[in-house]
Amino acid sequence: MTNNHNRGTWNNKADFVIALISYGVGLGNVWRFPYLAYSSGGGAFLIPSLVSSVVVGIPYALLEVSLGQWMKEGGIGAWNLTPLFKGIGFANLIIVFFGNVYYEVILAWSLRYLYDSFSYELPWKSCSNKWNSKCCSEELLYGKSRDPISSKNITKTEPLLIFDNNSISECEKRLDPITEYWELNVLGISKGIEHVGSIKPDLLFALFLAWLIVYFSIFRGMKNSQLIVYITATMPYVFLFILLIRGLFLPGSIDGIIYYLKPDWPKLLEFQVWSDAGTQVFYSYGIGIAALVALGSYNQFNHNSYRDVIIFTISNSFTSVLSGFVIFSVLGYMAHIQGVSINEVAEEGPGLAFIVYPQALSLMPFSPIWSVMFFIMLFLLGLGTQLVAAEAITTALIDEYMPYFKKYINCKYTKEIVSAINVSVSFICGLPMITNGGMYVFQIFDYYAASRTLLFVGLFECIAIAYFYGVKKYCKNLETMWEFKLGPWLKIMWVFATPFFTLVLIVFTVLTYEDLTYNRTYKYPHWALMFGWGLSISSFICIPVYALVKVFITPGNLKEVLNYFYK
Repeated sequence: MTNNHNRGTWNNKADFVIALISYGVGLGNVWRFPYLAYSSGGGAFLIPSLVSSVVVGIPYALLEVSLGQWMKEGGIGAWNLTPLFKGIGFANLIIVFFGNVYYEVILAWSLRYLYDSFSYELPWKSCSNKWNSKCCSEELLYGKSRDPISSKNITKTEPLLIFDNNSISECEKRLDPITEYWELNVLGISKGIEHVGSIKPDLLFALFLAWLIVYFSIFRGMKNSQLIVYITATMPYVFLFILLIRGLFLPGSIDGIIYYLKPDWPKLLEFQVWSDAGTQVFYSYGIGIAALVALGSYNQFNHNSYRDVIIFTISNSFTSVLSGFVIFSVLGYMAHIQGVSINEVAEEGPGLAFIVYPQALSLMPFSPIWSVMFFIMLFLLGLGTQLVAAEAITTALIDEYMPYFKKYINCKYTKEIVSAINVSVSFICGLPMITNGGMYVFQIFDYYAASRTLLFVGLFECIAIAYFYGVKKYCKNLETMWEFKLGPWLKIMWVFATPFFTLVLIVFTVLTYEDLTYNRTYKYPHWALMFGWGLSISSFICIPVYALVKVFITPGNLKEVLNYFYK
């Protein structure tokens, strides 16, 4: 354990568990879990999800939180416990930085939608807006036409005529109003990443505002921002329950919920289902990005964070299941109105949050009210995660480089200055994502930079603690810290089950890799894919490079050096 500078602790025991919930319960619970559940066996998917929580989620969360609490350090300094693997801390920092850059863009989109929700009629309900093309068809939204342009008896695949630069061209496909609002108005999307275009002023303001909110929430530290943390942890549940109650009274909602939960038991024999469950738990719990380490580092030494992590994992899983009810009750209603199957409207990711669900909201009576609630909830869900992730970077830098900050900054506002630099650099790096080609850049970061490498980093976390530091020694540390005896299950998890399960996920991820596309149609150029792989490698490479440098500079022959690090 280290004697760190005056970094402070949480004001009371509840602050930590609330901060955990605020961080872990995020957008992945709302827009990824429900889709995975229905496509991976419905109610049967809860079985691999539960197993994954026990084998992957809880062990990793306990490892990271306890490491921060024992070392009283952020994401970099905490790995001084196993000096050979300190590169894990730098890998964590790079991953969380990349994640912050693109995650904040989602908050900017949410603010953009929220602004337009304060209107008498939602702008994505009709094809009569200035951004709409001649390909826009309201019958794709309502199941019947509301405008003379789309009143003809045409099919979805029949070509339409569209005016483009005063010339007539054929539409490749018909588009509903919400898709055009999203792609033509919000994104102003170009034909590909090769056509970056210009920065959209509305998104620039939204991104600036989103980062400003983050800065003023963390500039004095998460432990001094209890009000913000409590709001981001609790208010999304209020909106979720309101939207659920509203959804249950809609026609077709029960069909949607049945579709979501109907068990498909043979799916349990498919490895893809188990892989999806394990990966979802990994992402949902926020493992491998130093945030849990940072939160744990503010605990009192003897605080029972074991109990809090269990509460956190239960609330996280509960929120995922609850979100499924909220989402599919409304998707069932939309399918009922449009006269289509639910699988035709089910979607995940940004497509669910910014196309499918807003489309469903537009079909409800008093739709602007429900739209405002939904996007406030979406923003708060994202904000809670983003606050802790941004704080993780600031905490790690200050803990690791405090002597340099004292030398070159040397003032009582070190925390504020480092937070400002962190937020400013992240804001600048996010600017390419709010250009006309920004969605393509966003997808590269989402697909390569902050997701695939988490599995590798998690695997090395287990190896470092269980095999190099020593799982028996580490568990003894935890028993001293928590003041109670640990059973054998954590040792079994950290030594065998958790790293094995993670390794299997890595192998399957490699074997099933496919090049990134947009809307399953646009194929990224080779240079863009190489840029994505460069983002992935830039974080993971820190672990072997740091280890090799450490071995090289340590006195003694190779055998002596390895014996020194392998305790």
